Amino acid sequence: MTVTRLKDVAERAGVSIKTVSNVVRGNVRVSEPTRRRVLAAIAELDYRPNASARHLRTGRSGVIALAVPELVQPYFAELATAVINAARKHDVSVLIEDTGGDPAAELRVACGLSDPLIDGVLLSPQRLDQATLARRERRVPLVLLGERDYEVPADHVLIDNVMAAQEATAYLIACGRRRIAAVGFQADPLFTTSQQRARGYIKALESAGLRHEPELTPYVPAFTRADGLTAMRSLLALREPPDAVFCFSDLLASGVVRATYDAGRKVPDDVAVIGFDDVEETRYGVPSLSTVAPDKTQLANLAVEALLARVAGDPEAPHTTLHAEHRLVTRESTG
Repeated sequence: MTVTRLKDVAERAGVSIKTVSNVVRGNVRVSEPTRRRVLAAIAELDYRPNASARHLRTGRSGVIALAVPELVQPYFAELATAVINAARKHDVSVLIEDTGGDPAAELRVACGLSDPLIDGVLLSPQRLDQATLARRERRVPLVLLGERDYEVPADHVLIDNVMAAQEATAYLIACGRRRIAAVGFQADPLFTTSQQRARGYIKALESAGLRHEPELTPYVPAFTRADGLTAMRSLLALREPPDAVFCFSDLLASGVVRATYDAGRKVPDDVAVIGFDDVEETRYGVPSLSTVAPDKTQLANLAVEALLARVAGDPEAPHTTLHAEHRLVTRESTG
């Protein structure tokens, strides 16, 4: 079988090899008529860029991996899109891996998926413990995403979950709510996201002179709609139900709103609800959901730039923690 070379495409399009390379890499300096000619030649000859050859020439393949616990979750799907867009600006492709929160799968990703063509890894770990991560055999450049706190040589990109949760709860208090529940508490200390958002919630109550009442913080197995529904049903069965609920994810909030309506109560008249993540569906539900909005675009840009800096530079240089911004978005669910 004959392999089409860059030179073959250049001859068919009547341009230089460098021009073909610029088109393949997405270089914006190529004129539109020339780009169309080159793309037509690529299609006619069925040319496919050789990642292995690029790797031998530059020492880099232009491919990074992103691993998340659950791609089916809207937050991680939106984050993956933001990472792909951020990587595209640097002519880099992204391999997406869904680990299912399995520590063995997370370690495999942290080691570069046993693929020599992976330049580096963005990993959002859920259950991978620090000791195992520190002992990883293949030390590809690694940037960690999310709230898990590891003392390992890897840059870390996250938002301030404690502050964000405190702001969301304080907003409910400012709206005149006093019996504020929180849905998202988890017993497992590995679920750092839950632990940090719980701390922010309690800090806001204490600052307002309100007590943390355990009956208002039911534990949930995961951040799903079904778990939010179950938790809210238990809260509504209390002798004194809450007048507001801070949910640790928008999916939990979706279940909370459903349970509230099933019980014949109204959001926000009877119960104000606020979520976390600002996934797209929150803008179109009835009522639209107030939520904490992490800046996913900024988070993705910081992560990709940090990783590519490690790929191109000194992997042993001092590692940093980078904070992306967040904001409180108020909509109909809080009145």
